[in-house]
Amino acid sequence: MPLRTLDSLGSLAGKRVIVRVDFNVPLKEGVITDDGRIRAALPTLNHLLNSGARVIACSHLGRPDGTPDAKYSLQPVAQRLSELLGSPVAFARDTVGESAQGASAALDDGEIAVIENLRFEPGETAKDDAERRAFAQKLADLGDALVSDGFGVVHRKQASVYELADLLPSAAGLLIEKEVDVLDRLTENPERPYTVVLGGSKVSDKLGVIEHLLPRADKILVGGGMLFTFLAAQGHPVGRSLLEADLIDTVRGYIETAHERGVELILPVDAVMASGFAAGADHVVARSDALEDTPFGADGMGLDIGPTSAEIFADAIRSSKTVFWNGPMGVFEMPAFAAGTRTIAAALTHVDGLSVVGGGDSAAAVRQLGFTDDQFGHISTGGGASLEFLEGKKLPGLEILGWQ
Repeated sequence: MPLRTLDSLGSLAGKRVIVRVDFNVPLKEGVITDDGRIRAALPTLNHLLNSGARVIACSHLGRPDGTPDAKYSLQPVAQRLSELLGSPVAFARDTVGESAQGASAALDDGEIAVIENLRFEPGETAKDDAERRAFAQKLADLGDALVSDGFGVVHRKQASVYELADLLPSAAGLLIEKEVDVLDRLTENPERPYTVVLGGSKVSDKLGVIEHLLPRADKILVGGGMLFTFLAAQGHPVGRSLLEADLIDTVRGYIETAHERGVELILPVDAVMASGFAAGADHVVARSDALEDTPFGADGMGLDIGPTSAEIFADAIRSSKTVFWNGPMGVFEMPAFAAGTRTIAAALTHVDGLSVVGGGDSAAAVRQLGFTDDQFGHISTGGGASLEFLEGKKLPGLEILGWQ
């Protein structure tokens, strides 16, 4: 069954509509450092406001563990949302209490309020179904319908994502509708050549997606910290680079399966080896089969793919019709080790087809490195959710909206 979309809710003019968004943005000393997730919610919010709905936006932020914590308050988010909408945004100082109830009741048609962090309430993430449902009922009392638009949490069975959608007339917002459409295109008949670029720190984070995409992709490129487990599986020493030794046999199996299926598994031919994990660490480029043959010897640590590898990867990406990328190629937060990630991002902007940045650290990297969202086909707002979708897992927040 397809997702229930906004049309299924009929006219929402004058209705109080709870919108479960994902405003889990990075904050530094109370200042938002990346407002991408807030911007991603604007199409749905503007659509509802222009339709005359009375909008109550709710989200989590960080991990406050079920108790109020000022550093995780959504007040800075409400202020930024007001700037982006160009109109006032009311802010409730609690989640389901007197302030939230008052904010909901005071809304007029086409007005919006943000309630406080959902995770200030233990019922939001409770393992007990009854406890989650009891909290969801309190949320439901604030509105007449639910629009679920926080793609970054649809893989979680949480009160505002799952139980609330069962208590109120509910539908997917425009963002979730777009995310599902794009990710579905990656799994069902993608235009070829189809290239998957995987990075990030750990192979263990990508086991499911590798297994699920091996039969579907034409090329799989491996970078980031996970590449060293692949190199170790080929028998190459990797110094003090990140290594999941317990997965070497598993990775060796992936290499064999790729060969058997005719999938081109491309590993880096060189890497940037450093004297330590620090922005100012000495570093040199070394061949992948000689990572310990540097001045650092066995103490060297790989922190980025090398320049030759980056160009090989970029050529593979530019010649593809469909590209999915999840995980940076190196420690992009440190300028000395950001070149690989920058080269991959730049290549994706030249794909003549569908290019998808798979959320999480990849999305943060492209913005930090100066790229804009509109340079890519799609930047997912949910790293974990997008990976689980591509693994073929059932996502509770989508199933409750009719997706099968």
